[in-house]
Formats: sequence, structure tokens, C-alpha cells
Amino acid sequence: MSWLNSVRNVLPFVAKRETPENLWHKCKGCGQMIFTKELEDNLYVCPKCDHHDRIGPKIRFAQLFDEGSCSELPAPKVPEDPLKFRDQKRYTDRLKAARTDSSEQDALINARGAIDGHRVVVGVQDFGFMGGSMGLAVGEAFVRGVEAAIEDRVPYVIFTASGGARMQEGILSLMQMPRSTVAIQMLHDAGLPYIVVLTDPTSGGVMAAYAMLGDVQIAEPKATLAFTGRRVIESTIREKLPEDFQTSEYYLEHGMIDMVVHRKDLREQLGTVIGYLSAREAA
Repeated sequence: MSWLNSVRNVLPFVAKRETPENLWHKCKGCGQMIFTKELEDNLYVCPKCDHHDRIGPKIRFAQLFDEGSCSELPAPKVPEDPLKFRDQKRYTDRLKAARTDSSEQDALINARGAIDGHRVVVGVQDFGFMGGSMGLAVGEAFVRGVEAAIEDRVPYVIFTASGGARMQEGILSLMQMPRSTVAIQMLHDAGLPYIVVLTDPTSGGVMAAYAMLGDVQIAEPKATLAFTGRRVIESTIREKLPEDFQTSEYYLEHGMIDMVVHRKDLREQLGTVIGYLSAREAA
């Protein structure tokens, strides 16, 4: 018998310890490994480099709303595959997979609630659902959110996170841009505030539509905000763009948004803005 086999027979067998797969999180900003629990406690902001991780509607609502005040609006029913679209997969199969992964019907969820005592309707886009892309369901959810705000006589706050229009719905997706613009005008006609919070990333048709029409434009730090890609612009104008181009800080410096707010301060800042605008509307 070899020495290795004899050692194997002598040493006791030690079972491999099972480690949860989600115990650690690798930060996309600095590449450091962070305890998931530490990241959650820090509002999904990296404690080392301050990178704001992408979060979905459920987590966003929990961070924003006063305890016990959140009530989600039902998801609207729309035609699911109006163009019978198929590329590498059928569109219906992509929708089923996205719904299984996210446990949501589509990429925009609305909820009623209160922020720092102020009643409000909040919509949150989920980038995890097909890149937060804007189709019939997202457009209809946006309109329903505005209608709920008008019904309640409260502001409508939208958190944008999107890669743009949903190509599987073609022109029907692009039609949601003017629909959302009309809905915002309805809100203005009712004398109610419309507040936009731009999160990473917001781009394409969403950026060209309701994402840039807020009465107050807020953004999270270092969010990518763009209509089209950096390389496309550089190849078109044949110039090198600044390193911070298409970021929250660049937009703020050039007067395109009103403020950049850290996630830990966002709830308080929204409460202040909503309180001020609501007081003006009441007066």
C-alpha cells in the first residue's frame, strides 16, 4: 500500500461544508467582495467605493415608504405578443422566463404609500426584467400610475432604469413615448407634481420620453444616463468624449438635472421636495 493510501485510511473523512451561493457579492464598481448582509444593510451601496447597485421595485419600496403604508397597484392587462415576434426565442418564452426570475408581471410596478408622512404614488422600473425595456405593459403601467396620482391628488414619482424601447413590440413600443407625454400633461393640468429619479442605467426611448420631463430631476450618483451609446456618438462626431460623459455628475454640471442624491439621503430629500411642492399646490 502506498503512503498516500495509508494516510487516506487513517485521516477521518471531513464532509465539505455547504456555503450559500449568495453569501458574497462582487461590487461592479471596485471589484471587491462584500458580505451580502453588509450590502443590504448599506442600502445596496458598496461600503468601499460607494457604487450604487441596481435594485428592483420591492427593495426600493421598502427603502422609501413609511412603514406599513405601501400598497402595490395591480399590473395592467395588455396584449402579450401583439406582433408574434420571434428571434432566437419566442417573445412569449422570454416573458415567461423574466416573470419567473423576477416574480413580477413586467418592468414597471406602481405603489401607493407615504414618504415622510406625505402621500404619493411611486413607479419603479426593474432593469432586471428584460433590461427594464418599455413596451405596452410599461406604457400602460405608467399611465395607470399617473391616473392613480390624479385620483388621490398626490404627486407621481417615477424611478427610471431602462435600456429603452422593447424591440419585440416594434412600433407599439415607440408609441408609449407620446402616451407617457400626454399622461404627464394630464398630471400638470391637475396641478400635481411629477418627480423623476434617474437610476443606473436610463437610456434610449425612456430617456427621450418621461425620464427627462420631470418638474424636479433627481439622479443617483454615477448613474449612466444616455439616449444612445458612447461609441456611436464618438464615431458620428469623430471626437473623443469626456470620461464622465453620460453620468449623473456630467448632467448636473451641465444643468440637465437638478440634483444628485446619495441613496441614504434619497428618502429624506424626496420627502422635502414632495412637501414643498404639495404645499405650493395646496396654496
